[in-house]
Amino acid sequence: MLDSSAIKAFTLCPTRYQQCSLTDQSTMAKQRRISLGFGFLLFSFSLCLLHSNVMIASAILDPLDFLALQSIRKALHDLPGSNFFASWDFTADPCNFAGVYCDGDKVVSLNLGDPRAGSPGLTGRIDNAIGKLSALAEFSMVPGRVYGPLPQSISQLKNLRFLAVSRNFISGDIPATLGHLRNLRTLDLSYNQLTGGIPRTIGTLPELTNLMLCHNRLSGSVPPFLSQSLTRLDLKHNGLSGSFAPGSLPPSLQYLSLSWNRFSGPVDRLLNRLDRLNYLDLSLNQFTGKIPGRVFSYPINNLQLQRNQFSGPVEPVDQVTISTVDLSYNRLSGQISPMFSTVENLYLNNNRFMGHVPASFVDRLLAASIQILYLQHNYLTGIEINPTAEIPLSSSLCLQYNCMVPPVQTPCPLRAGMQKTRPTSQCIEWKG
Repeated sequence: MLDSSAIKAFTLCPTRYQQCSLTDQSTMAKQRRISLGFGFLLFSFSLCLLHSNVMIASAILDPLDFLALQSIRKALHDLPGSNFFASWDFTADPCNFAGVYCDGDKVVSLNLGDPRAGSPGLTGRIDNAIGKLSALAEFSMVPGRVYGPLPQSISQLKNLRFLAVSRNFISGDIPATLGHLRNLRTLDLSYNQLTGGIPRTIGTLPELTNLMLCHNRLSGSVPPFLSQSLTRLDLKHNGLSGSFAPGSLPPSLQYLSLSWNRFSGPVDRLLNRLDRLNYLDLSLNQFTGKIPGRVFSYPINNLQLQRNQFSGPVEPVDQVTISTVDLSYNRLSGQISPMFSTVENLYLNNNRFMGHVPASFVDRLLAASIQILYLQHNYLTGIEINPTAEIPLSSSLCLQYNCMVPPVQTPCPLRAGMQKTRPTSQCIEWKG
């Protein structure tokens, strides 16, 4: 504050400082020193506030994360019809960008692309700078046309728990260094163009819960999995081969899809351990040996074992409650178990079953409880059904090319062929 004498001198002093008396000039000088000091304090305080604001602004996002996001943005572009990157204005706070989630000054989640169904997605490459987001726990990419390899730098993200880059054009090998991500729980690289094998290091991930690598071009064998929390394993539509040791998959599995590969060898001892399965698809492989009876007691809605080389009799331990069972195109033999009569959609065609069809099948078929019963291309010798019986319109029955004349004429799939009866010379037991 200015004192009273300084205020009086400043008021009485003429316009030009030189015209003041010596006393007034002295008083005026004192006032100016006080005024300048006060001004300097105000200026210093303003500078402090400005510096504080700058510090607050720079603390919004770690500089390394800021630069990493810039590099990631430069390598990717919206496909026509997408405006995902419209909010990525680097003069603003990147933590407010679409798909960017922060905790403090670090990016912890990065979800690139508009997640709405039908979104055009993104194109370009995933930049190596992704590995600079040191706190990243989740990284995902919506379906689009992102190409190139999966960056090796992702293996630097020690906190990563969720990695999903599916339905794009990612190519090259799966980096073996992903095995360094010891906290990884979900790895989804499905529907891409990946080649090479599944690194054995993936099988060592201790927290892995979901592994989806389906619809790629992978080859070689599947490593054993050590994680006791693995619940979903989807490897269908690849070129994978080899066999499975009884302990190679953990009993925690609930979803297992291995179809459209070249796997071989027996699986009875393996399947006997996987009693928590609620989905099982081993179709279109070269698996051999028996199908364990207890598999038909698992809490499964859809059991796909068709087009393999399974052999021997099939003996469920109890009445089968699975709605769809497909055992077609194998080498199964023996009698058809009446335990299958409770299945809504049953495909036993193109096997080596023989004998009579159990009466319980006929009862449930006529009651429309069975919707599909395909028994064609076997060695069956009879079925107790009245030739005048009317098959419900909602049900399909095919009996052709067995060791009997079908007592009822029903439409069959085109691939069943035109021959109604198997040649006598092929039938082990013929009761024409």
